[in-house]
Amino acid sequence: MSHTVGIRQVQKQRTRQALLDAALRLLEEQSLSSLGLREVTRAVGVAPTAFYRHFRDTADLGVALVEETLGSLHLTIGEALREPRDEARIERTVALVAALVRTSPAHVRFIARERHGGVAAVRAAIGEQLDRFSEEVAAAFAGEPESAGWSQEDLRMLAGVYVDHMVMTASSFLEAGPGGEDRVRALAVRQLRLISLGRRHWLDGP
Repeated sequence: MSHTVGIRQVQKQRTRQALLDAALRLLEEQSLSSLGLREVTRAVGVAPTAFYRHFRDTADLGVALVEETLGSLHLTIGEALREPRDEARIERTVALVAALVRTSPAHVRFIARERHGGVAAVRAAIGEQLDRFSEEVAAAFAGEPESAGWSQEDLRMLAGVYVDHMVMTASSFLEAGPGGEDRVRALAVRQLRLISLGRRHWLDGP
């Protein structure tokens, strides 16, 4: 009996992943707000009713895509933040963004489009993930000598600048394509160096 249940669970997971993958392919050409669940199930080859065994609606599917794209990055970004030298952290963070765009361009394009898209639940899910990144960046910065005397509000502001920059850099990598990767990487590193320099002098006064 347990063997049968295990097989069914695997099949269910495969169907769920197939629906996510099909939706992502369809979203290359349209926004989530215009995507119909029948399009998705037709692409997978399952009945429309099968969709509801996995997702409540296309918004719920979109939230799952957000988690699939951003949820697994927290550990990786956390490792980059633990770099002891600022220069190494900057280089590694930009390299991580470049690698994500290179290996998962459709996921990154989905996030870039839907961050300000028409599906409220997905906008909220993206915002929550980015807020988590900001909290993690702020926590990493809080323990560094450069942050002595900084308020929590200012640390969160600085972390938000870093996270916004990562999102902007991901979009730039997408638009530039493989041929423009070196140019985007070099500019992103220079911009983060400028932010880092400003951080060191934030409390110097006018």
